[in-house]
Order: sequence, then C-alpha cells, then structure tokens
Amino acid sequence: MVFSERKDGLEVIAPTVRAFRLANIRWFILFRVLFNARFYYPVFTILFLDYGLNLEQFALLNTVWALTIVLAEVPSGALADLLGRKQLLVATALLMVAEMSLIAFVPLGHPGWIFTAFLANRVLSGLAEAMASGADEALAYDTLVAHGLADQWPRVLEAQMRAQNVGYIFAMTLGAAVYDPGLVCRVLGWCGGSQVLPQQVTMRFPLYLTLIFALLALVATLRMREPGKGIRGETVMETGVNLWEISRLTARAGGWILRTPMALVVILFAMTFDHTLRMIVTLTSKYYRLIGLPEASFGLLGSLVAVVGLFVPRLARRMSERFSPGANALILGFAMVSVLFLLRLFVPCWGILPMIAVFIGLMMTSFFTSHYLNALTPSHQRATVLSFKGLAFNAAYGFIGVVFAALVRHFRAGEMSRHPDWPAGLIEDQAFEMSMGCLPWYLLLGLALVSVFCLPRLWRSRGKKPGGAV
Repeated sequence: MVFSERKDGLEVIAPTVRAFRLANIRWFILFRVLFNARFYYPVFTILFLDYGLNLEQFALLNTVWALTIVLAEVPSGALADLLGRKQLLVATALLMVAEMSLIAFVPLGHPGWIFTAFLANRVLSGLAEAMASGADEALAYDTLVAHGLADQWPRVLEAQMRAQNVGYIFAMTLGAAVYDPGLVCRVLGWCGGSQVLPQQVTMRFPLYLTLIFALLALVATLRMREPGKGIRGETVMETGVNLWEISRLTARAGGWILRTPMALVVILFAMTFDHTLRMIVTLTSKYYRLIGLPEASFGLLGSLVAVVGLFVPRLARRMSERFSPGANALILGFAMVSVLFLLRLFVPCWGILPMIAVFIGLMMTSFFTSHYLNALTPSHQRATVLSFKGLAFNAAYGFIGVVFAALVRHFRAGEMSRHPDWPAGLIEDQAFEMSMGCLPWYLLLGLALVSVFCLPRLWRSRGKKPGGAV
C-alpha cells in the first residue's frame, strides 16, 4: 500500500514505497533500454561500407564521434545541473531522432552527400551520448533522494542493467536478421509475398527500427519530471544561463572531485578498468576470427553475452552490499588481470570464455562506479560530476586506442623484418596477437599507478568528513 500526502502542492510519497513505483524510475529504465538498444550494432562496420564509405572514412567518422563526446561531456553535465535534467534528456532524444533520420533517409548514389550525412550523424550521436551521460542517472537518483529511497539505488541499477541487456538481445538478434536480404525475402515468401528486396533496401531496416526506438525514447523523456528538490533549474531558467555560470559550476565540480579523495579514487580506478576492457570489447570480432569462430556466429555470441549480463547486476549489487569499495576493486582487479592473461593465449573456440569474462568485468565496473559515485556526490552538481567521469573514461579510451595502434605498428614492422616471406594477412594477425598480449601488463601498470597516486590521499583523509557527501 502507498501512503501519500500533499505539501505545498507537491505529492510526498512515504519512504516505505518501493522505488519502482516512482514514475521517474520506470521512465529512466525505459529510456536507457531505448537509447542503447540499437539494431544496427551487429552490422555496424559493414553498414557504413554498404552505404559506399571506405575503411578510412569509417575510422575518421568514429574519431569524430569520440572527440565530440570528449568536448561536450562536461559542459553538457553542467547544463543538466543548471537547466534541469529533464530538459537535457529531451534534447538527447531529439538528437537521437535527428541522427537516425539523417542516415535512414539519405539518398544513395551521391558519395559526398552520404559522407556528409554520416559525419553529421556521428557529431549528433556524440552530442547525444554526452548529454545523456550523467543527466539520466542524476534525475533518477535525485528522485530516490527526494523520497527517502537513496539506499534503493543499487536495486534500480540492477533492474536497469538487466532490462538493458534484454533490449540488447532483442536488438542484436532482430537487427542482424532484417539486414540480411535473403532472410527477409524468405520471411516475405512465407507470408505470401513475392517481392525481392535488394541489400540497398534491407540495410536501412535496422535504422528504421532504431528510429522508432528514438521516437519512443522521446516520449519517455517527455513523461519524466524534475524531482523538485536539489535541482536549481527553475531559478536558473528565470535569470538565464550564460557561459560564466556553466564554467563556474564545472570548475566547482572539478574542485570538489579533487578535494574528495574517495570520489577521485572511484573515478580513477573505474577509468583504468573501463578503458582497458572497452578496448578489448571493441576488438571482439577480430579476436573471434583468430580463435576459429565463424563470422555468422558473432551476432549470436553478442546475444549470449547479453543473456549472461542478466545475472551480473545482482552479483554486483550483492558484492556492493557485502564488501567495501576497496575489496571490490581488489577482487575485480585480480579477476580481470587473470582473464587478460588467459585471453592472450587465443585458445581455439574455448577462448570465448575469457572474452565473456571481459564483458562481465565491464558491466561490474559500470555498476560499482554508478553506485559509489552517486552516493558520494551532492545533488546540485551530480550530473556535472558524472560528466567528469564520462570525460575521464572517453579520454582514456582515446589514449589506449593510440597506444594499441602504436603497438600493432611496432610488432608489424618487427614481424615483417623477421619474416619477409610471410603473407600480409598472417603478419597482421601475428601483430594483433602480440599487441593483445601487452594488455594485461598495461592493466597491471595502470592499477599500480592509480594505487600509488590514490592510497596516500585516502590514508590522509581517514576520519575526515567527505566533502559534499550525502
């Protein structure tokens, strides 16, 4: 039973109500599912190529995407704290609609138009990622705080991550299926149709489905409501927002992170795990090919990872309830370093197991980061602090991309000099395997450096009240 009363025109729900009865929490979970379940992910690279772009253009476009996120991450978080989180999320959904419309309806046969459309798509997509980062979590967490249910955040995260994995399974399976013209024509034949659809038609189907999800995400954001407490959006909107206010809030949030050792520790340790594991996840298709898995199985393996991901949030929640943050970092660090050493063996077929463990580690990193950082951060700058976290993650991801490319180039040159008679493909595969072999040492070094930097600060702060902790 839900007990409620009205005070000053606002409905105050008794703290005994479950978090999932709050509308904002339900809309937050739905938004996360709709925003992240993109039907073109299983065919991401070949989609660009089938539109007529080349590999160099594909690499350039994704560099533009990452750079856009880095540049927009913190300013968008400050805007969320100043204007209100709902406004930023509505803008995010509108950007998603625009980015998908551009490439879903761009005419073929005009290479210049196609590249321009995809370039605009990558910029809008990066802006949407940056604007969503932090604002949605801040709105949901502040909703719990306003109703005295902040301790329910781990359960909300668990439900959100499980729902997102269900959406991911659905999108991965259906997106790959509707992209295949042969399969689409067979299904049409079973339904009594005789039309033959070429690749140029079916390759747009995953985009149409994602556009539908974008429109539904817009509906979800429009139904959200500001929690009403701890948000300064209304007063700021009355006086107007200027760059000085954004810069001041950004600087204050950055200073708070530096003065709050635990927040800095959470961000740095999570950044070290995230960018290393995310780099490996980016390389899954190449790794799968080298351990002898057929390319037709890649989509099914993505769905398998999502199924496993249904159980990870509950494990992470129980670990967060039972162990301290330091113990969880130690457990995760030992597990991931061990997994990366197994990964470098490239065991045929069975090598899928350490790769699944990498995905699990990435999901647990996301859970722990959100859980600990939201609990530490004061409401009025939560979105900005979370955006700093996103900035750190994406900057580190860009750094390891450069490092990995340099490793591949170094090992490729060495193999070419030692084995000039080897074919180029074999040399490329060997350079890739040797570069992957460096990643466990990279993670170990990163964790060691972060520990040396952070542990003295934590020790000196013992007994002090965390700045701004709630």
